Amino acid sequence: MDSPDDTLIELFLDAAWAEKGLSANTLDSYRYDLRLLAAELEQAGRDLAAAGREDLLRFLAGQVQAGRSPRSLSRYLSGFRQFYRWLLREGRIAQDPSALIESPKLGRGLPKALSEAQVEALLDAPDTDTPVGLRDRTMLELMYATGLRVSELVSLELAHLNLNQGIVRVTGKGGKERLVPLGEESLAWLQRWLREGRSNLMGGADCREVFVTARRKGMTRQAFWHAIRRHAVRAGIERPVSPHMLRHSFATHLLNHGADLRVVQLLLGHSDLSTTQIYTHIAREGLKQVHSKHHPRG
Repeated sequence: MDSPDDTLIELFLDAAWAEKGLSANTLDSYRYDLRLLAAELEQAGRDLAAAGREDLLRFLAGQVQAGRSPRSLSRYLSGFRQFYRWLLREGRIAQDPSALIESPKLGRGLPKALSEAQVEALLDAPDTDTPVGLRDRTMLELMYATGLRVSELVSLELAHLNLNQGIVRVTGKGGKERLVPLGEESLAWLQRWLREGRSNLMGGADCREVFVTARRKGMTRQAFWHAIRRHAVRAGIERPVSPHMLRHSFATHLLNHGADLRVVQLLLGHSDLSTTQIYTHIAREGLKQVHSKHHPRG
């Protein structure tokens, strides 16, 4: 049986989804963080609605002692603010305990991107003579060709593909749709996967997702995460590789080859151009290295 705090959290998440169309990942983070806070409050004999500013500060201080980064603390506080503002609007509390707590200052880290040679090695790593290897190669090709988020990639359905026009319809954050071109290489791999690999794994079973497992179900984010790390080791890449690094590499390599920033913004599904502009710093660093290496006065 759910506790009163669990019930309150789910009511908040339902409202957040209905009002703002938050992604499943964001809602899961809010749920996890609020349950952590609720567990700590329970030890003090209080529930979430009775928390004060001191309770939140005590929780955050404990997270600092546990080694949490400023970015994690900022995430905690962001979720708590959304929750207590909702409680305030609903008339369930008289004062927002998170209102006077300052967010930790965050340095804006540059996204990590692979070099073009590393991407090529990663793409060549899966054994495409097997259905699973063919699937992984196609997923890597598609992510690098389109810049899809991993959540967008694994949730891609057959109905979202237009192979005749070479485009894919993607539903991104906030339920916003965008059309993304596939490119000849990724389109060829996708057609081969659908023709040879997917039908082999499905064995006549039905599934909406484009990318499936040997269990005849759609791929998960976690499964693809493990796959990409395994292939990175095989490719000889001596640093941790995540699916998001392919998205970063997609954007960085486009800009390095002269793509317009606003085009990259549209392809990535960024609502704000400033979010995309961070990639120009990476591209600029790459250009500096080229200039330094090849220019007579570099």
